[in-house]
This record gives sequence, structure tokens and C-alpha cells, in this order.
Amino acid sequence: MALSRPVRGVIFDMDGVLLDTERFYTEVTQEIVGRFGRVFDWSIKAEMVGRPAIESARHLVAVLALPITPEQYLAEREARLHELLATAEPMPGAVELVRALHRRGVPSAVATSSSRDFFELKTRRHAAWFDLFDAIVVGDDPRVIRGKPAPDIFLVAAAELGIAPQDCLVVEDAPAGIVAARAAGMQSLAVPDPGMDQARLAAADLQVSSLADVPLEMLGLSCAPE
Repeated sequence: MALSRPVRGVIFDMDGVLLDTERFYTEVTQEIVGRFGRVFDWSIKAEMVGRPAIESARHLVAVLALPITPEQYLAEREARLHELLATAEPMPGAVELVRALHRRGVPSAVATSSSRDFFELKTRRHAAWFDLFDAIVVGDDPRVIRGKPAPDIFLVAAAELGIAPQDCLVVEDAPAGIVAARAAGMQSLAVPDPGMDQARLAAADLQVSSLADVPLEMLGLSCAPE
């Protein structure tokens, strides 16, 4: 199992890839929809992850026929999330992989649909680790005109790294992110949540169950060895 082209730079999604935050979104959303007798499961969440917050909220409200607006859902969700996101821990293997790339001199970036405020909240306890990234692109960056599954955020990240899109690898857990990577002309590595139907990520070039299962040799890195 290997990529078809060498990789010169790696672009990471954040939620569910670098940080274990997706469970918080699930918990809070179920709290909200549960008041209306609804159930939030992966058949719904799979269409929401990785997308801009307002787009995900519109999908949720529509598919569950909630008696609240997308904006009301987001306002209630944000208040509760602020209590939880600051406690986020790294996903298995994430710190080790980022450090290994840094040691090898492989440029890396974060490309997250989260707003700058949420990014700062989630990473507050992990500043030293996130300082290893060469670029950070957030969802409310004015250069990101369209959210995933459009390729904008990945193209901005590649430009920040100074690397051609075709030489970048995107690491994602969301179908929308894999579509965005392909639209950007980049290769992709999927790290799906155990609750997601892995067939939804079949378009990825590689798929692993955890970043702890990613030897650098798998990435065909075009860089000097450690």
C-alpha cells in the first residue's frame, strides 16, 4: 500500500485527525436534538463533518426537521462546546507523526474548517506541538471563499507551504475533505472514525485506522531521511 507520487508536504485536517474533538460535537448535538425526540447518528453526521458550520447546521435542521433555525442550533452548540473543546486530547499517533515529519524537514500545515476562535480554544493546551506546523489555515480565513468539499482551504495551505498541490498529501477523516483534496489535485490519506461507513472514504488514495499505523515509508516522502 503506497501513494502513486512522492510527497513533499502534508496538510492535516484537525478535528478527528489531530485532535479527539468529534465526540464532543456528537455529544452536544445529541443533547440539542434529543430535546425534540430526535437521534443524531453517523448516517447524518457523515454528511456534516468537515464542512463549514453553517452548512452542516442547515443539513442537520433539514434532515431532522428541527423546530429551530440553523443559527439557533449553532448558538446553543457553541456555548456548550466552549466547555468541552479546551479539554481535547491528541488522536493516537498524531503527535508522533507530526514530530517525525518535522524532524525530516517535511513541511506540514493544518487546514481546518474551524474558526480562528475555535482553533485557538482547541489548541490552547497544545501550543508547543502546533508550533511545529509551517502553516495554519482556518475556516474563516478570508482567502477560503468556499468550504469543503471545495478545494479552497487546501489550495491556500499549499500556497502557504510553497508546494505545488500535486506534491501535497491531505490527511482527512471526512468524505467532504477527501473530495476537496481530490478537487485540489492532491493525494489523500483517510483516517475514518470507527463509526463511519469506510466506503464513504473509498476515494482516498490510502486509508488507515489510526495515524499510529502510518510509517513514513508509506508516504513516499521526497525529503532527506532522519
